[in-house]
Amino acid sequence: MTDRAQALAAQLIRNFHDAELTSFTREPMYESRFARLARGTAARKLGASYDIVEPGKTTCPYHLHYAQEEMFIILEGTGTLRVAGERLPIKAGDVIFIPAGPEYPHHIINTSDAPIRYLSVSTMEQPEICVYPDSNKFMAEHGPDKADRPFEAIRKVGEGDLDYWQDEP
Repeated sequence: MTDRAQALAAQLIRNFHDAELTSFTREPMYESRFARLARGTAARKLGASYDIVEPGKTTCPYHLHYAQEEMFIILEGTGTLRVAGERLPIKAGDVIFIPAGPEYPHHIINTSDAPIRYLSVSTMEQPEICVYPDSNKFMAEHGPDKADRPFEAIRKVGEGDLDYWQDEP
């Protein structure tokens, strides 16, 4: 390849089979290996990751987004999509579409005895507000990822709320 072709490939192409995986564990429910694929690419409005979830585990709490849409492409394995208060079976080949808004809180749970592997794609809209129905929390954030986020707040709904005019002149 030419130098230009190599530079373009570096900005535009990621192979999830070759991606370095990061491990995450928070007992008792959360355990995964993942690679953030869009970091370092030319993408500005899309995020993507490759996720491997062990049996009986999930990657994140049940949540909804007010700004971002997400899509999950199940590559291997079976599990359960918990969405909108229901539990739906999922399997390799399924493509899952989750629009933004309060109607579709969601997460994927590996309810099988083998790892489930999937691609996650999101629109990365900012700022973002996520709500966590099981714990009655919300998160408001702005920034591409935790390392480069100039603003993030996580609070319980209705606890410690401030008056709009508090501390204003």
